[in-house]
Amino acid sequence: MAIGHCKDVENGEIVINGLEDLEEPFIQEEGKVVSYQDEDDDQENNGGLVGMVLLSTFVVVCASFEFGSCVGYSAPTQSAVRDDLHLSLAEFSTFGSILTIGAMLGAITSGRIADIVGRKGAMRISACFCITGWLAVYFSNGSLLLDIGRFFTGYGIGVFSYVVPIFIAEIAPRNLRGLLTTLNQLLIVTGSSVAYIIGSIIPWRILALTGLVPCVLLLVGLCFVPESPRWLAKVGLDKEFQVALRKLRGKDADITREAAEIQVYIHTLRSLPKASIRDLFKSKYIRSVIIGVSLMVLQQFVGINGIGFYTSETFVQAGLSSGKLGTILYACVQVPITVVGAFLMDKSGRRPLIMISAAGTFLGCFLAGTSFFLKGQNMFLDWVPVLAVGGILIYIAFFSIGFGAVPWVIMSEIFPINIKGVAGSLVVLVNWSGAWAVSYTFNFLMSWSSSGTFFIYSAFSVITVLFVAKFVPETKGKTLEQIQASINKS
Repeated sequence: MAIGHCKDVENGEIVINGLEDLEEPFIQEEGKVVSYQDEDDDQENNGGLVGMVLLSTFVVVCASFEFGSCVGYSAPTQSAVRDDLHLSLAEFSTFGSILTIGAMLGAITSGRIADIVGRKGAMRISACFCITGWLAVYFSNGSLLLDIGRFFTGYGIGVFSYVVPIFIAEIAPRNLRGLLTTLNQLLIVTGSSVAYIIGSIIPWRILALTGLVPCVLLLVGLCFVPESPRWLAKVGLDKEFQVALRKLRGKDADITREAAEIQVYIHTLRSLPKASIRDLFKSKYIRSVIIGVSLMVLQQFVGINGIGFYTSETFVQAGLSSGKLGTILYACVQVPITVVGAFLMDKSGRRPLIMISAAGTFLGCFLAGTSFFLKGQNMFLDWVPVLAVGGILIYIAFFSIGFGAVPWVIMSEIFPINIKGVAGSLVVLVNWSGAWAVSYTFNFLMSWSSSGTFFIYSAFSVITVLFVAKFVPETKGKTLEQIQASINKS
């Protein structure tokens, strides 16, 4: 899936108000309520004081790795699962896409769960869902148990996608928030890449069992890390709040100022008015909503979840004797390019990065579509696999460098704080709905016309470039007021 980046978390601007701050399955940016100003540099830069923060982060990004493992599972296993269980194309398409239905439900309910049982409790529940799901996949002898297992893992990662970045942002000192929240995104991509690679080597049932490993590590690791101090403060557990914050900052650290700031921050959040879905259609908000929703639709309809979920079979259809090599190359491209994109986010600006990224996905889809067209015409058959593999690798490289993350960054910056929660919830639904539509229809479209499928995705890439050029403002380095002014003038 597309993965959100972090910006405001670096300045301590995290909303922790349950569903009120739910923006996106992978989003880490939140509203601007309180900034932690000029915290004691000696306290934050003392390496001895961040040991527990680092341990806590490394524990919870096991959930991020699990997220990637779930997303990457269907790509290398399509042929083997269909052959072993005698699944039709429609049945495997349901199996691949039902993950997004579970994730949609998980994302919508994650805020409430995290508020009621805490961040650690929510991650434990999610891990249990994923474990149950993987075991169901492993023991399945038909499509029903297979789909139930896939749905359960989807629900688990839907909750993970909200809780993990929020937990990291809530425990990290200001100067480490950007770096540590980036690990969430990086481990998601790494998890999917590892699933692609080892899934090309081991049987699909054994690959399902490997999905248990990050869940077990997470459940064990959570026993040794503290709960989010901000959640403890929010629910009124003042003594536990002080203990958790001191454990994170070090026993000799002066936490008085930070503790006071957190309490003020919680009070400010409680005083904010509640927005409804009808407020989104007011004239002062409607353009922001149109931009946010449109970017999510375009992000999905360039085909990322179709191409990503069924990579191996796509390479086989292009004429490769086996999709394993192409799938491994696909996996190897994702991780380093994602890292590059994270560094470019604040260097190049949002608009140029997403426009270049969309132009690259157009090129990749066009080349892949051309390869299938040539195959259908029995022309230049020696070049067909080269064009297909090259096109898909170009596609995932350019998608990873910007299209996957930038829409979430822009979305989190264009919504005023008073509608951020409800607008974010709407965007979650749109994004996961698009993910389901693309992942479910991909195999049917490929049966209809392989070249036509990629040409459709390339057309949406062109539409993205034109839409961003015309309607999307540059948000880098601008205040909320400046962003709103530029949107309303457009």
